[in-house]
Amino acid sequence: MRLIESVREMTAWSREQVREGRTIAFVPTMGFLHEGHLTLMRRAREACDRVVVSIFVNPLQFGAGEDYEEYPRDLTRDSRLAESVGVDVLFAPTAGEMYPKGYHTAVEVDRLTEGLCGASRPGHFRGVTTVVCKLFNIVRPDVAYFGQKDAQQLAILRCMTEDLNLPVSIVGVPIVREADGLALSSRNVYLSPAERQAALVLSRSLAGARELIDQGERDAGRLRQVITEAITAEPLAAIDYVAIVDNRFIQPVDTLEGQCLIALAVRIGKTRLIDNMVVEV
Repeated sequence: MRLIESVREMTAWSREQVREGRTIAFVPTMGFLHEGHLTLMRRAREACDRVVVSIFVNPLQFGAGEDYEEYPRDLTRDSRLAESVGVDVLFAPTAGEMYPKGYHTAVEVDRLTEGLCGASRPGHFRGVTTVVCKLFNIVRPDVAYFGQKDAQQLAILRCMTEDLNLPVSIVGVPIVREADGLALSSRNVYLSPAERQAALVLSRSLAGARELIDQGERDAGRLRQVITEAITAEPLAAIDYVAIVDNRFIQPVDTLEGQCLIALAVRIGKTRLIDNMVVEV
């Protein structure tokens, strides 16, 4: 596996692959890899001739008071894990390399970014779309893989790619969970043992909603109420949002119809966790 840290070298490598007719699969990450990331990489390995993984903790998507400085980083560990699943290139630029002095440009998607995490983390998705657009232009992938856990992000990146006519196919991969149901996240390392147990309320509340839907419940307000009551019963949990929206434009719905997204953001202690479930009605 090759480690590349400069934009120029990464672009040159990608151009060489294109000239030789090889396809490129891409998995953008912020590092501190876990099984969810590795699942994306395995899918990428099956699909294309070459696999590129980026590791970049993007300062533009962190707001004031968020955990940019504390976000877990371990490039040596991440390199070993990426190589173990057949990654060809690990692209690990610095912030100065991605945003050199005099950088002024941003990419922004309207409407889809207004609710859910966009409401509680202003500017977050502007940072996400800016860095992903830059990475697409640097790596030049044919296919890019993203986790369904970040469902709003996935919808926004699909919209950006379509609207800007970027020649990249976006593939969403189902959430990878621990055996007890907790969605894998790099931020799970922040949780104390008691908080780790309390965090199960996210997946359990979604499972409870799924049972009601299977029994015929279609009222979004009723489902939100049931989920909210389940989460607030956990003393260590504080709700950021419980939302039920359509899964394409991320707009609120009153009644479940078609493909809908039930999405949660909950603070367990000081750690903000997200989880979601896609339902087809």
